[in-house]
Amino acid sequence: MVSRKPPTRQVHASRITLTEKQAIIAACERFITDVLKPRFLPEIRPTEWNYPVDILGRWHGNRYRFIQRYRSDRPDAIQPEFDASFTRLDWITPRLFNVAW
Repeated sequence: MVSRKPPTRQVHASRITLTEKQAIIAACERFITDVLKPRFLPEIRPTEWNYPVDILGRWHGNRYRFIQRYRSDRPDAIQPEFDASFTRLDWITPRLFNVAW
Protein backbone atom coordinates (compact mmCIF):
# COMPACT_ATOMS: atom_id res chain seq x y z
CA MET A 1 0.00 0.00 0.00
CA VAL A 2 1.39 3.37 -1.02
CA SER A 3 0.63 6.31 1.19
CA ARG A 4 0.30 9.68 -0.47
CA LYS A 5 0.60 13.04 1.11
CA PRO A 6 -2.15 15.54 0.40
CA PRO A 7 -0.98 18.29 -1.94
CA THR A 8 0.27 21.41 -0.23
CA ARG A 9 -1.29 24.73 -1.10
CA GLN A 10 1.09 27.52 -1.91
CA VAL A 11 0.18 31.14 -2.40
CA HIS A 12 2.32 32.95 -4.93
CA ALA A 13 2.39 36.71 -5.07
CA SER A 14 1.75 38.30 -8.41
CA ARG A 15 3.56 41.44 -9.50
CA ILE A 16 2.39 44.69 -7.95
CA THR A 17 1.77 47.65 -10.24
CA LEU A 18 3.15 51.12 -9.60
CA THR A 19 -0.41 52.46 -9.15
CA GLU A 20 -1.19 49.84 -6.49
CA LYS A 21 2.11 50.51 -4.76
CA GLN A 22 1.44 54.26 -4.64
CA ALA A 23 -2.05 53.70 -3.22
CA ILE A 24 -0.66 51.45 -0.49
CA ILE A 25 2.09 53.95 0.34
CA ALA A 26 -0.49 56.75 0.64
CA ALA A 27 -2.75 54.65 2.93
CA CYS A 28 0.16 53.54 5.11
CA GLU A 29 1.57 57.06 5.41
CA ARG A 30 -1.87 58.31 6.52
CA PHE A 31 -2.00 55.49 9.09
CA ILE A 32 1.47 56.39 10.38
CA THR A 33 0.66 60.11 10.59
CA ASP A 34 -2.89 59.83 11.94
CA VAL A 35 -2.66 56.78 14.23
CA LEU A 36 0.81 55.46 15.00
CA LYS A 37 2.74 58.67 15.67
CA PRO A 38 0.07 60.33 17.86
CA ARG A 39 -0.45 57.13 19.86
CA PHE A 40 3.09 55.75 20.17
CA LEU A 41 5.37 58.73 19.54
CA PRO A 42 3.57 61.93 20.59
CA GLU A 43 6.91 63.44 21.63
CA ILE A 44 10.56 62.48 21.56
CA ARG A 45 11.90 61.78 25.04
CA PRO A 46 15.68 61.32 25.16
CA THR A 47 16.85 58.66 27.61
CA GLU A 48 20.16 57.20 28.68
CA TRP A 49 19.68 54.31 26.24
CA ASN A 50 18.10 53.95 22.79
CA TYR A 51 14.92 55.97 22.36
CA PRO A 52 12.43 56.20 19.44
CA VAL A 53 12.57 59.30 17.26
CA ASP A 54 10.43 58.43 14.23
CA ILE A 55 8.00 55.96 12.68
CA LEU A 56 8.13 55.44 8.93
CA GLY A 57 7.43 52.92 6.18
CA ARG A 58 9.51 51.46 3.38
CA TRP A 59 9.06 48.98 0.48
CA HIS A 60 11.32 45.99 -0.02
CA GLY A 61 10.19 43.94 -3.04
CA ASN A 62 6.52 43.04 -2.53
CA ARG A 63 6.77 43.81 1.17
CA TYR A 64 5.95 47.03 2.97
CA ARG A 65 7.57 47.42 6.37
CA PHE A 66 6.61 49.67 9.24
CA ILE A 67 9.81 50.86 10.87
CA GLN A 68 10.69 52.62 14.09
CA ARG A 69 13.87 54.71 14.08
CA TYR A 70 15.88 54.84 17.30
CA ARG A 71 18.61 57.19 18.48
CA SER A 72 21.35 56.75 21.04
CA ASP A 73 23.26 59.72 22.44
CA ARG A 74 25.79 57.52 24.20
CA PRO A 75 29.43 58.21 23.24
CA ASP A 76 30.09 54.46 22.84
CA ALA A 77 27.18 53.91 20.41
CA ILE A 78 28.17 52.12 17.21
CA GLN A 79 25.76 54.31 15.22
CA PRO A 80 23.82 57.35 16.42
CA GLU A 81 20.57 56.07 14.80
CA PHE A 82 19.22 52.73 13.60
CA ASP A 83 15.97 51.31 12.23
CA ALA A 84 13.96 48.38 13.56
CA SER A 85 11.03 46.92 11.58
CA PHE A 86 8.00 46.05 13.68
CA THR A 87 5.36 44.99 11.11
CA ARG A 88 5.57 43.65 7.57
CA LEU A 89 2.80 43.54 4.98
CA ASP A 90 3.45 40.93 2.28
CA TRP A 91 1.46 41.96 -0.79
CA ILE A 92 -0.26 38.94 -2.38
CA THR A 93 -2.92 40.41 -4.68
CA PRO A 94 -4.95 43.61 -4.66
CA ARG A 95 -6.57 43.91 -1.21
CA LEU A 96 -4.85 40.76 0.08
CA PHE A 97 -1.82 40.85 2.39
CA ASN A 98 -0.08 38.53 4.78
CA VAL A 99 0.74 40.38 7.98
CA ALA A 100 3.89 39.35 9.82
CA TRP A 101 5.38 40.16 13.24
